[in-house]
Amino acid sequence: MSILVKRVSVVLLTLACGSGCSVRKYAVNQIGEILSSGDSIYETEEDIQLAGEALPFSLKLVESLLQESPNHRDLLLAACRGFVLYSYAYVDYEAEVLADKDVDHARALRERAHRLYLRGLGYGMRALEGSYPGFEGLLVQSPREAVSVIEERHKERELPLLYWTAASLGLAISVAKNDAAMLARLPEVEAILDRALELDESWNRGALHEFGVTLAASQPGRMDTDRIERHYQRALELSEGRRASLYLVYAEAHSVPMQNRSEFRSLLEKALDIDPDAEPSYRLMNLLAQRRAEWLLSRIDELFLDEDVASLREGVTH
Repeated sequence: MSILVKRVSVVLLTLACGSGCSVRKYAVNQIGEILSSGDSIYETEEDIQLAGEALPFSLKLVESLLQESPNHRDLLLAACRGFVLYSYAYVDYEAEVLADKDVDHARALRERAHRLYLRGLGYGMRALEGSYPGFEGLLVQSPREAVSVIEERHKERELPLLYWTAASLGLAISVAKNDAAMLARLPEVEAILDRALELDESWNRGALHEFGVTLAASQPGRMDTDRIERHYQRALELSEGRRASLYLVYAEAHSVPMQNRSEFRSLLEKALDIDPDAEPSYRLMNLLAQRRAEWLLSRIDELFLDEDVASLREGVTH
């Protein structure tokens, strides 16, 4: 039995046996610290299906613990991160796969993904509100002013929360593209990400810059290819090319809009060449990225114009 399992077992026993409010809250707080300390056991999982089947139970466990300790930051972070991971990998992805086969089912899944992302966002915002009262309301009115209150001396504590909160809102927007109210919240995502980059651009080996690639590509108006490229190159440097998802986000943010089929294929092949076991802390995310890479490769003829048409279009452009 691992040390982590032993610690959880002891705390759960305390929670079951303890009748006093203080004892129960102590046990809940201990579980919260265990769940959020180090790498999530899900992020190191090697079986995608097993992780997907187990995550709902874990999320409901976290929510039940939050009923005992509503403002526990570690539990709130675990809930925010968990709902984003589950929705992205198992609900949102399925909606994309079904989009061309079963429109109604895909729409229902997107709506569910949207609700789950917002649920994660609620937990992230609650944690930030606990440290910075009024943060959520100010973020809507003046995003840059809101994030300025997050001090550098607290960056180690705040960066994971900033990342997952921004991710939950950004992904909620991405599955509600026709919702003007949601699109109007893009400046909030951008402000949170920019503040996180100011605090430590190297956090989690370039995860913030990888997020920046997607965010830059989602901005309305003409695509800012320079900004996308800057984020991609810095993320590539910081990750040392070990994050399969980075190649995917760049392929979808740059190669598809630019109709660069060869670049697209090369990037996805790089993602598939990564050994998931080489970086255990990235194992599940790399496996999920490789699953998506295989799906995208199967759709390459749908994503790109016929080569003769593409060449003609390029000639007209120039």
